[in-house]
Amino acid sequence: MLGPKDIGGLMAMMPAFATDDAADLRSKSTVDVGRLHAGIERMVSDGANVIATTGSFGECHTLLIDEFRTLVNESVSAVKGRIPLVVGVPSDNARETVQKIEIAQEAGADAVLVGVPYYIPSSVANAVHFFKKVAELFPKMAMMIYHNPAIHHVSLPVEAFNELVAIPNMIGMKDSHRDPIAFVQLQRIVRGKMSVFVGQWQYFALAELGAAGFWSIDAWMGPWPSLALREAVHRADREAAQALTIELTPSRAGAGNLMWRETASKIAVQAAGYVEPGPLRSPFFEVPAEVQEAQRRHAERWKELCEKYAPKVAHR
Repeated sequence: MLGPKDIGGLMAMMPAFATDDAADLRSKSTVDVGRLHAGIERMVSDGANVIATTGSFGECHTLLIDEFRTLVNESVSAVKGRIPLVVGVPSDNARETVQKIEIAQEAGADAVLVGVPYYIPSSVANAVHFFKKVAELFPKMAMMIYHNPAIHHVSLPVEAFNELVAIPNMIGMKDSHRDPIAFVQLQRIVRGKMSVFVGQWQYFALAELGAAGFWSIDAWMGPWPSLALREAVHRADREAAQALTIELTPSRAGAGNLMWRETASKIAVQAAGYVEPGPLRSPFFEVPAEVQEAQRRHAERWKELCEKYAPKVAHR
């Protein structure tokens, strides 16, 4: 089983590679296996440290359970054990989360990314209880907390981790919702027990405080700027890491409000051409022109960064 020291660096948050008819409400098999294998092969070969599936950008909320099973099995097949594969299992139904973990475990995934059921907001006490019970059901499956308060409707305070670190197979967390002071307080509790992945734009500031790695959607437009940030931080080149953070952060502009933040990012990934993610799934039929234009600008800016940093990034 993976431990906290086994995960770090760049976690590439994967799109759910879609067939051309994926927006059709009658479609029942919308995972494009060819696109998925090609995309994962390129990302692993180019140097990502971890691949994570089926988060918000990964369209967890638009997949049928059989499509989820296909995506997980094919992702395991494509990664081939070369780097850790973390399967996102969020759902608005706690029992479906359990069903998804069963699928991930049977497929041979390295870990699961567990979010609190989100249709109706949970209390902190119930969220902690949920993580404990799910972990008890799968004691041999490594787990990461998927902390997304904006979508999961519950924010886990630092003090909650006094209980969460006692869960032996809870090895990490995907987060981006703490300022440096709160992060220091968090690290006093979780250091050595849970590896925390922060947002790409936070990594320079929080790596010195204990962040093990960072997650990125942008990496699927080409990972080289993200890899350059990873390497600058790892070699303690503060000047380069700071400059990269400034360069990478403006390219996130135009992401829009919560309605389009993750869904519209797939438009940018498509425009960049590094992988072929396929179309958005229902109900995202009508994308405002200004959102589409913002994502095209986002992609063009990122492509410029890829051209700049690809020659400079050593292969992992």
